[in-house]
Amino acid sequence: MCTKISHCDALIVSSGTKVTREVFESFGGRLKVVGRAGVEIDNVDLSAATEHGCLVVNAPTANTVAAAEHAIALLASMARNIAQADASVKAGKWQRSKYVGVSLVRKTLAVMGFGMVGSEVARCAKRLGMNVIAHDPYAPVDRARAIGVESVSFEDALSSADFISLHMPLTPATSKMFNDDAFSKMKKGVRIVNVARGGVIDDEALLRALDSGIVAQAALDVFTEEAPPKDNVVVQHEKVTVTPHLGASTKEAQEGVAVKIAEAVVGALKGELAASAVLSELSPFIALAEKLARLAVQLVAGGSGVKSVRVTYASARSPDDLDTRLLQAMITKGLIETISSVFVNLVNANFTAKERGLRITEERVLLDGSPENPLESIKITVEGRVKDGKPHLTKVGSFGVNVSLEGSLILCRQVYQPHLIGKVGSILGDENVNVNFMSVGRIATLEQAVMTSGVDEEPSKEALKKIG
Repeated sequence: MCTKISHCDALIVSSGTKVTREVFESFGGRLKVVGRAGVEIDNVDLSAATEHGCLVVNAPTANTVAAAEHAIALLASMARNIAQADASVKAGKWQRSKYVGVSLVRKTLAVMGFGMVGSEVARCAKRLGMNVIAHDPYAPVDRARAIGVESVSFEDALSSADFISLHMPLTPATSKMFNDDAFSKMKKGVRIVNVARGGVIDDEALLRALDSGIVAQAALDVFTEEAPPKDNVVVQHEKVTVTPHLGASTKEAQEGVAVKIAEAVVGALKGELAASAVLSELSPFIALAEKLARLAVQLVAGGSGVKSVRVTYASARSPDDLDTRLLQAMITKGLIETISSVFVNLVNANFTAKERGLRITEERVLLDGSPENPLESIKITVEGRVKDGKPHLTKVGSFGVNVSLEGSLILCRQVYQPHLIGKVGSILGDENVNVNFMSVGRIATLEQAVMTSGVDEEPSKEALKKIG
């Protein structure tokens, strides 16, 4: 595989393909993006991706509903013994008393992992009349509260739940999280659904919990080893319902994932960002941050020597509510890509900055006013803000300007006096370069000023020299 794909710029894989360090090394630095057709990216070596400057994108929303539907389907079929009763009838038996189920209504469901799938499962469960609690150390409490779900500790979730539905990723922290100690804290007769990752449950501990009666039933769509061996005792257990990793397997979800991951990969190759709830809010400021950085590094003589940058964010929000990691990554992108051939993205921004000795420090200014907008302005050596959803340059040094950061701009320092605007216009006109606007930021007449011109075509070096 490595030989065949070594000449590609992008790679799209599903959960069954491992993208290891060997794969990244085989590209010789050419690979720019890996697209994971689905939610989890634990089959991609993220450390190797970072070191090789490769962005890893996924399709986190395309199969959300499908995965949640499957979790609810397993929940209901487990509670009513659907799979076991079906097999019994097909075997010629009629065992109504053996397969008496339990009701979902007024039972407590603990959703462990309150991301997109977990929150959708919670919504569906509440419609079924269940009391829903959730545990997720990384999810905002407001997200749970907004849909009438109480956010609780891990221990409280285990001890309160009649049903538990797992929706966390597989990480070193979550590996075998559901072990003997966790099962010992659960109500006797609890029922568990897992459509997340097989490794979050210790299979041997689950077997002991099933045999002791702590866990009355389990419904599993995922396994530590896929496909599990035929003699897997958990799979064969009479109290366990299993499906072959069908969480995202609907026609609609598969088509949606294919389209979303293709769009994400194309966007990444163009240097764009994948959409998410956080990016949706910060999107205009992300564009502003990158463009201000590109402008700033060009205004500094010998921009390649820039080693330290101070960024100021002005916002009416509490500093604790403003996550600037994305903005800092885009500032790094603007600073480095403008003066080098290095490809910078959200994954390798910090790594690349450290490699080049670039130090970015941040300052946050708390403003009076409404916290509705995440930011009011961003200041590097230049200052800008978002107006009507578009990034605008508002200050260059001590000079106030009002310029949309769209298209190509020419900035030049001047003494504000008659005829200069006309002279610059004539130079560009002689080159057949169309000027779409001119703006001058000045202190006073016959004092220093900065003139900004928006142009539709790129002027020649000779024209820029004449303007200078």
